[in-house]
Amino acid sequence: MGTKRTGLFFILFLYFIPLLLMAQERPTIVQRPITWNAERERLSLEYLQNRHGFVNPTVHIDPRMIVVHWTDVLSVDKTIRTFNPVQLPGRPQLQKASALNVSAHFVIGRDGSVFQLLPETTFARHTIGLNYCAIGIENVGSARYPLTEAQLEANTKLIQYLMTKYGIQYVIGHHEYQDFRNTSWWKETNPDYLTQKSDPGATFMERLRLNLGMSQHLAVQ
Repeated sequence: MGTKRTGLFFILFLYFIPLLLMAQERPTIVQRPITWNAERERLSLEYLQNRHGFVNPTVHIDPRMIVVHWTDVLSVDKTIRTFNPVQLPGRPQLQKASALNVSAHFVIGRDGSVFQLLPETTFARHTIGLNYCAIGIENVGSARYPLTEAQLEANTKLIQYLMTKYGIQYVIGHHEYQDFRNTSWWKETNPDYLTQKSDPGATFMERLRLNLGMSQHLAVQ
């Protein structure tokens, strides 16, 4: 009887240890949800259909990619206020594609604090051609104010955590999104709808991918 109990305990130990490790790996995330209402859901479903070619009953996505951005806005609060309106103010080129405002799932402050704006499996407009499968992470910074060491560490920990939850195949910078054109990943109905991006920069992404145990250079397959 004692041997059986020992064996059962050992099996339970093996089962629960990975779950405990995953729980320990979850970074501190502050919830700062942006407005989500019937209009935002409708515009998101329209975007999925008109831009990505998907007729979906819900705004649920299956995350297989993470796109890292910088905000060009130098505070977390201003960034969240920018994303909060349902409809996109200004930016005529983007308005022609959709009235839906841009957003992201996470924002990371200069000190490495992590804020969540949307559930990870909810559609967000942040990367042309790839929104349907991508989690967006915005970092407070710009070309003049490069991302910090604290942000590099925070991105690393957050993405490691997300990789335990989802089948993430790529971690890319916003400036690399066009590398997916002419692949099966690219879902954009208008081949001329493109914008030029430089964020968050090659050096940051190379260091981030090395931290994640990935090849530092993006190789699209």
